[in-house]
Amino acid sequence: MSTIRLWDLPTRLFHWSLVLAVAGAMVTIKLGSDWMAWHERFGLLVVGLLTFRVIWGLVGSTYARFAHFVRGPGAIRAYLRGQWQGVGHNPLGALSVLALLGLFGFQAVTGLFANDDIAFNGPLYRLVSSDWSDTLSGWHRQTEWFLYALVALHVLAVVFYTRVKKDNLVKPMITGRKPVTPGATAITDATGGGVLALVIAVGIAVFVVWVANGGLVPPPPPPPENLGW
Repeated sequence: MSTIRLWDLPTRLFHWSLVLAVAGAMVTIKLGSDWMAWHERFGLLVVGLLTFRVIWGLVGSTYARFAHFVRGPGAIRAYLRGQWQGVGHNPLGALSVLALLGLFGFQAVTGLFANDDIAFNGPLYRLVSSDWSDTLSGWHRQTEWFLYALVALHVLAVVFYTRVKKDNLVKPMITGRKPVTPGATAITDATGGGVLALVIAVGIAVFVVWVANGGLVPPPPPPPENLGW
């Protein structure tokens, strides 16, 4: 067996940061209204992380790029027949990655416009009508259960690969390195995703978080002055 550089450091930091951010959002929403400010902060963190991952999927290193692991139906059929060889996300796992990114993104964006019918409003609440905010709030709550199911499926898949197929998916996401069989397809180290690409991805993510937090929303008009009649 030889070892290759598989997951770059930004990809690994994204992965575990997203785990912590989602866990924090789930815990704070269960703790109630006193924790809604923290729920919002975790939601904004998710927005930033997902934005970074999308950009990094275009300019990051080899195995982090969507072009490397997002394939068509033919690759999925080959994988199901045991004919696929490679490292990183397999063609079927790529669908799970896209589903997680899409569903987490939907959940985070709807939360920006949501309200809790008590005192909390999302940072972009004032950009939509009250009816639309209520609709988005309903979607935000309902999607939560789909997220639980998808996360559970993801964890079960990792356990299955580790226990049954003897392919540890967690360790490479910690160390960045993976042992591979000599002669296997795509055995080369990951390349690309340098400092400039990282600066661009982080910069865009920070800007998107600023916008999501109401950076472009004009402040509300001041209350009328009390003339003391």
